[in-house]
Amino acid sequence: MQQNTYQLLNKELNISSDVLQAVSKAEEELSGIFQELDDIMTFNQYKVLDVFQKCRISDMHFGWNTGYGYNDAGREALEKAYAMIFKTEAALVRPIIVNGTHALTLTLTGILRPGEELIYCTGKPYDTLEEVIGIRGEGRGSLKDFGIHYRQVELLPDGTIDFDGLKNAITPKTKIVTVQRATGYGWRKAITIEEIQKWASFVKSINSDIICMVDNCYGEFLDTKEPTEVGADVVAGSLIKNPGGGLALTGGYIAGRADLIEKISYRMTSPGIGGECGLTFGQSRTMFQGLFIAPKTVNGAVKGAILCAKVFENLGFEVCPKPADKRSDIIEAVKLGSPEAVIAFCEGIQAAAPIDSHVKPVPWDMPGYEDQVIMAAGAFVQGSSIELSADAPIRPPYIVYFQGGLTYEHSKFGVIKALQTLLEKDLLRFS
Repeated sequence: MQQNTYQLLNKELNISSDVLQAVSKAEEELSGIFQELDDIMTFNQYKVLDVFQKCRISDMHFGWNTGYGYNDAGREALEKAYAMIFKTEAALVRPIIVNGTHALTLTLTGILRPGEELIYCTGKPYDTLEEVIGIRGEGRGSLKDFGIHYRQVELLPDGTIDFDGLKNAITPKTKIVTVQRATGYGWRKAITIEEIQKWASFVKSINSDIICMVDNCYGEFLDTKEPTEVGADVVAGSLIKNPGGGLALTGGYIAGRADLIEKISYRMTSPGIGGECGLTFGQSRTMFQGLFIAPKTVNGAVKGAILCAKVFENLGFEVCPKPADKRSDIIEAVKLGSPEAVIAFCEGIQAAAPIDSHVKPVPWDMPGYEDQVIMAAGAFVQGSSIELSADAPIRPPYIVYFQGGLTYEHSKFGVIKALQTLLEKDLLRFS
């Protein structure tokens, strides 16, 4: 850490020298890994730039229509750009998709029909998908309510897909097999592109008509390829995570085979109308610009996650993934062991924020979650988890999930403030 920065943090921002030394030591140990990540970022930056140029994006694409939204040139160009980036036939990219859960719900309900079967082969899905599927929450319009069957295949102890278990789970009624790429509130590594390629090939070898779907939330631009380049038929995610670059104010995307996107579009609006309607409400400019800077933003976030892993591992905490593990999402899980430590960590993240840094996060009964959840996020866009944030369900073994940062420096400051808060509350000691 440079002397001027050290003096600012230590003398003016009252950060302990022990905290700063711990972070500096971790940074030095990570220099080789950071260089590899910079190469992935550069590849993706030029890939996105190439797509923008091939789509001939111009100022005319930043305007917007009214009413039904017919012939919205910006919307059509943005969806073409997403399809090209994900190497798919078509895409839906809309501000009317309210979050990642909504994008995934549209995908599932658009494709599945009564009597058909959905399999999740990465274990328990993210908490908010449980009511969508019908694992819990009766009578709310879940897949279960509409006669769609669900099976779940747990991951193997090493966190990889159980191919034997998956083969045994597939039946003639199986329509979709889904991989959740990111960890969610699990203690496992994210599913890599190499694993997704092996999985898709395996499923197709059993039945080529089965649709391979990937929940791509938190995974975009973590590698030089996306799931749809290695066999996935359709992917979905949120614009206030990786691909929005911190500038998209809302929205989600779905990219995949044209026939699937058409079916999904009928669920998004209505049968017979599909993707032809739907205003962008003047959001095209920020969605384009966010997409353009997303590779760099994601690079800063993943570096911050690895720094968090290294610092806390050096201090004796269990972390997942480990600092040197191959990354496939931007999330870092730290097992803190007590609700007090989880709350203190999140207070530190909130105190590191540019927005609402004076607010203290508290656990609460958040809709869609079974346990109380604490969320720290002082973001320019509410709920934007590509911005610096941390959250955790308040349940044993008390794991906190750290992610985001529009710049590496901000993500790093989140780690610093989390350490400082734990130290001040006597929940952390330096040897």
